[in-house]
Amino acid sequence: MKYIALVAASALALSACATPETRVRTALMDAGLSKPIASCMADRMVDRLSLIQLNKLSGLKKLRNKDVRKLSVDEFLKRTKSLQDPEILGVVTSSGLICAVKA
Repeated sequence: MKYIALVAASALALSACATPETRVRTALMDAGLSKPIASCMADRMVDRLSLIQLNKLSGLKKLRNKDVRKLSVDEFLKRTKSLQDPEILGVVTSSGLICAVKA
């Protein structure tokens, strides 16, 4: 029993090693954004959103079943709007526009 608890604690500790930026970047890529745009947006978003708001974005993983080659920043923004958090929408919108122009 102690062995199982130790393994579980170790797994949790390792998952906690991922930075919020890494988790956001991965979630954005899982949602279908390209790596350069996801990296750029994650960098901006972690500085502007709370951890609770960043966790809300993980709900966008449902986009995984979409054809990622057809997912535009505009479509991603529409999905983000469905989270019903104006601050998230504002940060994602500004980050998406800035990062799309840089790409």
